[in-house]
Amino acid sequence: MSFRLTSIILLFIGLAGLAGLADAAGSQAEKRRVFIAGDSTAAEYPPERSPRNGWGQQLQSFLDPARFEVRNHAVGGRSSRSFIDEGRLEPIARDLRKGDVLLVQFGHNDAKYEDPRRYSDPASTYPQWLMRYVALARERGATPILVTPVSRRVWDYGSLLDTHARYTQAVRDLAAREQVALVDLNASSTDWLRALGDEASKAYFEHMPERGVRDDTHFSVAGATMVACLVVRDWKALDPALAAHVVRDTDCGAPASARQDQAAQKHPSSVVHERDFARKQPGPHGGPGTTTAYPLFADAADLPFIMRKRVLHKGAGIGLHQHHKDEIYYVLGGRGRYVLDGMVHDVVAGDAMLTRSGSTHAIQQVGEEDLVLLLAYPMAPPKASQP
Repeated sequence: MSFRLTSIILLFIGLAGLAGLADAAGSQAEKRRVFIAGDSTAAEYPPERSPRNGWGQQLQSFLDPARFEVRNHAVGGRSSRSFIDEGRLEPIARDLRKGDVLLVQFGHNDAKYEDPRRYSDPASTYPQWLMRYVALARERGATPILVTPVSRRVWDYGSLLDTHARYTQAVRDLAAREQVALVDLNASSTDWLRALGDEASKAYFEHMPERGVRDDTHFSVAGATMVACLVVRDWKALDPALAAHVVRDTDCGAPASARQDQAAQKHPSSVVHERDFARKQPGPHGGPGTTTAYPLFADAADLPFIMRKRVLHKGAGIGLHQHHKDEIYYVLGGRGRYVLDGMVHDVVAGDAMLTRSGSTHAIQQVGEEDLVLLLAYPMAPPKASQP
C-alpha cells in the first residue's frame, strides 16, 4: 500500500469531521483562511523577481475568493527551525482561528547541515519542529496539513534524483503517527517531472539562458501554477467538500505509471507536419476551382474521428451535398459564403459551423485571401463483409 493511500485511510479513520470542514466554513460569514508556512518554493515574489514564482503565490487562483483567503507567510531560505526561531510563526498564531487551514512545507533548508541555525535532523529534530506547527493549529481549532518538500529538477543520466528522501519520509511517518492530514507533494511533483522529462521540465523552473540563470529549485509562473494545482488536487482528495469551492480544473500532473503506459500503447501518440500531407485537389462535391487538402492522421489506426484541413484557393468551393454524418467546420483564415439548408451565412476566421446528418451545405471562398478550414467528423464504421 502506498504512503499516499495509507495517509488518506488514516485521515478518514482518525480525523473525524475533516471532510465537512469546507461546508461548515461556507455557512459562516467569515472567509476560511489558508495560512502557508514554508520556504522559497512556496513564497511570494514581486514583479521585479520575474519569472520566479512560489506555488503559494498561485494557490488563491484555485480557490473561490468569496469563501477562501490565502495568507502566504512562506519566506525564502527558512527551515522548520529558523522559521520559528525568527518569530515568523507568531503572526500566524495571532490570526489563526477555528475552521482555518495551516499548510506546512519545509525540508529544502532543513537539510543544510553546514548551517546550525537551519539544520534539523530528519530522524529527530525535524519532526519535532513540524509538530510545533501541528500543535498550534490544533490548539486554535484549525486544520494542519503537512506538505512534503516539492521535488527539485535534478536529472542525472536520464533519471530524476530524489534530493529530499529522508525528509520526505520523516513527514510521511509523522503524519501517519500523529494522524495529520498529508499532501505528499514530493511524490506528485516527482511523478509530474518524470512524465515531462529533462528538457521539457526546464520551462517550469527559473531557467533563463539569456541571463545565465539555471535554477532547478525555484519555479516559473507555469511551474508555480502546476505545483499549486497538485497541492489543491491532493487536498481535495483529503477533503472532498473542498471541491465545491475550487474554481479551476485540477486534473493535473501524471501518475508514476505514465511512462510505462506510454511504452505499452498499442498505437503511440505522434506529432506531424502539415507540409508532409498537402494534396492538390479540385473542389469537392462538384465545387469549382482548386483546393489543397491536408489529410492529417489519415493512417492513424483505431482513431474514432477524422480531422482535415482544407484550403480553398481563390474562386474555389465545396459543392452542395447532403450529409450522412455530423461534421464541424472551423474557419482558420479568410472569408467564405456558407450555405446551410438554404440559408446563406458569411463566415470569417473564428466562426464555426456544425452540419448535422440530413442537412445540406456548400461553401464558397470569397475575396482575395485563401479560405482555410479545419474539418472534424466521426470515422465511418467499417462496412460489413458480404457473405
